[in-house]
Amino acid sequence: MKILVTGGLGFIGSHTVVELQNEGFEVVIIDNLSNSSMEVLDGITAITNKKPHFEKLDLRVKPDVQDFFKRHNDIVGVIHFAASKAVGESVAEPLMYYENNITTLVYILQELGGLSKKNFIFSSSCTVYGQADELPITENAPVKPAESPYGNTKQVGEEIIRDTCRVNGDVKAIALRYFNPIGAHPSAEIGELPIGTPQNLVPFITQTGIGMREQLSVFGGDYPTSDGTCVRDYIHVVDLAKAHVVALQRLVSGKNDSNFEFFNLGTGTGSTVLEAIQSFERVSGKALNYKIVDRREGDVTAAYAETSKANGVLGWKTELTLDDAMDSAWKWEEKIRTK
Repeated sequence: MKILVTGGLGFIGSHTVVELQNEGFEVVIIDNLSNSSMEVLDGITAITNKKPHFEKLDLRVKPDVQDFFKRHNDIVGVIHFAASKAVGESVAEPLMYYENNITTLVYILQELGGLSKKNFIFSSSCTVYGQADELPITENAPVKPAESPYGNTKQVGEEIIRDTCRVNGDVKAIALRYFNPIGAHPSAEIGELPIGTPQNLVPFITQTGIGMREQLSVFGGDYPTSDGTCVRDYIHVVDLAKAHVVALQRLVSGKNDSNFEFFNLGTGTGSTVLEAIQSFERVSGKALNYKIVDRREGDVTAAYAETSKANGVLGWKTELTLDDAMDSAWKWEEKIRTK
């Protein structure tokens, strides 16, 4: 079965391509290389001994999207990762985020309607919950006004998919609401590879640990948490990637309860930023130079998942720990800096 993975050379996309190929799926990747590298294709091939089909394509160019689907009308499922994903950047560049995250989703869904198999997995986010009233966060938690344009693109994206499913019963979709993906493949062949200054915590930790950056900024030390820093649910990217395969198989086999479903993907455990730093120090044996600075606009105090729906209904659960993730991220950082 042929599966399209948009943004398939990105962090989560590349790990998902590996798991799909390990399960025997034929994978076609679309990526515009705006925040990824062609070297990732070599990493995927080294792990799986199979090179996925790749097309460099900008999903904002509608005629190119239409042409792609004409040539690949035998696709049985689409996993849509391609999007800009940094909270802070979205606050500074809202229109870029709306163009990149919303327009591209609409173009893909329009073409999905012409396929005989209309299975769609959406890369969503726990940011749809905003600052939740209760922790851990269940799928029944209200979707609140977004704290950032990035979070809003995920909310609006889900609404677009829901509206599409409402009028087209043949479209089957699952939105996967990620918490905080970190880590790298244990082979150290692929991992998180941000272009320029990292927008996420762990690449900044590992780049500081290896000496690329002088100091790590911890945004806010006065939150109402155990040590004053934000609480997040850090999930190993390999566990997350496997959830996409499980979700796809659920749709392909017709086991979905409705044609639009959504699941939280997290460990169910919250860790503070300082606990994440301590985990890195533990597995790497390095003391990290960090400084607590002012809060960052758009950040919520705490977010971690209630995972019983993903565990029970989807049939997926995490297997790897925070230390596992930090260890793999550090091995990946060491590898790419010694090339």
